[in-house]
Amino acid sequence: MESKPFQLKVLFNSDASQKILAFAGLIVIFVGFSLASPNFFQFSNIVGILLATAVNGVLALGATFVIITAGIDLSVGTVMTLSAVMTGVFITNMGLPIPFGILGGLLTGGFAGWLNGTVISKMKIPPFVTTLGMLYIAKGLALVISGLKPIYFSDTPAFSQIAMGDILGIPYAVLIFFGAALIAHIILTKTILGRYTFALGSNEEATRLSGVNVHKWKTAVYALAGLFAGLAGVLIAARLNSAQPALGAGYELDAIAAVVIGGTSLSGGEGTIMGTVIGAFIISVLTNGLRIMSVPQEWQIVVTGGILILAVYADILRRHQS
Repeated sequence: MESKPFQLKVLFNSDASQKILAFAGLIVIFVGFSLASPNFFQFSNIVGILLATAVNGVLALGATFVIITAGIDLSVGTVMTLSAVMTGVFITNMGLPIPFGILGGLLTGGFAGWLNGTVISKMKIPPFVTTLGMLYIAKGLALVISGLKPIYFSDTPAFSQIAMGDILGIPYAVLIFFGAALIAHIILTKTILGRYTFALGSNEEATRLSGVNVHKWKTAVYALAGLFAGLAGVLIAARLNSAQPALGAGYELDAIAAVVIGGTSLSGGEGTIMGTVIGAFIISVLTNGLRIMSVPQEWQIVVTGGILILAVYADILRRHQS
């Protein structure tokens, strides 16, 4: 009998319980909107939610690795935009085959992430400042390279099928998101990069003293986040059938919110990909449901911010009890 409180405390502090709580929250929100509006629980609307989650979810996958290291990446939204623009440049402006254009978009994101990691690890500039600077750099480059105009994929209709093609009504973009999530889960739980991601967030100095090259692995984490941003750029360009150079601002906040709501600690050392996926769906379902209920957009933002604060507060309480 004496061990029960301890067992309950351990359960509350476990990663599994965090995912269960987040998933329970998602179910409650989903059921609530389904009962409140007959338009919510329709196949076309569910597909819309899935599509909206795909882009933000891919961004959040990369952000999960960064936040587990106790870092932050504010540039993923505009790096996504720059990657989309470069994909358009390679395919539309230069006439390269679609696979080469996609590779170019991915490498653009990966290079931006590598640059973030290099500056943070070598120059000792805080992640907040470094990635804020990259946010502006990527935003400016996207506008300069595109000439302030969208780049359309009118001559390559097959490109849009990357996101909007479907299997049994489920868009490819959603399937790509789930595939990316599976790969991210394997990297985080089964590889040396994942092991050192947790080690950096738990105690970077102890990791360094144990002989680990923290500069190399921290750079690798940010480069991986950049690759996911590049993938998100390809997906959003394919979904819109164009590269919109002014798009992207604000996406980084939704990605970070998804990671935190999913149970990843801003203090570092804890987090799961499954939790991030659930967090991304919570944001998409909440935004979609409030829109269907005709809640003004400004209030949608207020509600999302409130939920984010509650998620961070829950993490603080959990850490104090551990």
